[in-house]
Amino acid sequence: MDERTKKTVLRLLTYGLYALTAREGDEASAMTVNWATQVSFVPPLLAVSIEQESYTGAIALRTGYFALCVYADDQRELAGQLGRHHANMPDKFAGVPWEPGAATGCPMIVGTLGAVECHITATLPAGDSLLVVAEVIAAYHLRDSTPLTMRAAGWKHAG
Repeated sequence: MDERTKKTVLRLLTYGLYALTAREGDEASAMTVNWATQVSFVPPLLAVSIEQESYTGAIALRTGYFALCVYADDQRELAGQLGRHHANMPDKFAGVPWEPGAATGCPMIVGTLGAVECHITATLPAGDSLLVVAEVIAAYHLRDSTPLTMRAAGWKHAG
């Protein structure tokens, strides 16, 4: 396979950008994800790809819950901040207002377009990541605007 062609074609796939949040006791954590999609209407299920080494992902897996907040197109900086590795930025929520979700207590980030709280129902190893399937147990529409995408943010996957 031609490596250059593979990268070019894989970079044509479209991706939104989302904050995946989790909470365990007093510890709240977040990360930026882009591989998320709805996979079922009844019941409402999402699939999210989480890096196996993810600090926030580990909290979500331990507790069985996470929230997914949809970034607005004016939240590129926030997506970058929450996208940093925990080891490099352990307090990602510094200066980021959030409220606990009613169903799970996971952070609902103020200013995002909307959020869903989810209960993990299945996982599947997927290379360096874990594919997580979760049922939506609560949903919040927070404001109207355009969602942030990888392309609009100017970011690219390695492919």
